[in-house]
Amino acid sequence: MPYNKRKKNTRFRGRTNHGYGSKKKHRGSGHSGGVGMAGTGKRSDGKKPMVWDDPLYFGKHGFIMHGKTAKINAINIKYFEENADKLVAAKQIEHKEGYYVVDLKKLGYNKILGSGDVTKKYKITAQYSSSGATEKIKQAGGEVIVQNKQASHKQAEVKAEN
Repeated sequence: MPYNKRKKNTRFRGRTNHGYGSKKKHRGSGHSGGVGMAGTGKRSDGKKPMVWDDPLYFGKHGFIMHGKTAKINAINIKYFEENADKLVAAKQIEHKEGYYVVDLKKLGYNKILGSGDVTKKYKITAQYSSSGATEKIKQAGGEVIVQNKQASHKQAEVKAEN
């Protein structure tokens, strides 16, 4: 003859530990307070020696840029000095009226850097240009056309001051 067994959860409704001893002992992560580095707070001594020497453990550090930042893919003027004739033969740049006409976007770059000496005249169209590269190309008799709005705005301000 079957008898009705009372459910366990009805017996423990008013109890705090439900038969597991201490309140803490039935948490799913053993008897510890949590998982990972739980319990390493400033006041507890449990794992404090592990984090004493780490200056980056407590607090916030650095900053996070929100929004898009332009990816810079740069090339040095030295590359064009060494390979100008090869690039003209491959029709990647043009040689017109004594100038080497370079469109960096067609080559897969967006910034010109000033490493190297400039001996030829260039007309370079780029999204960004370092001040050193612009200066070297202008001294050799060439010009740099910057298509970036912010950079061209800054260059216009510099020209206005001079």
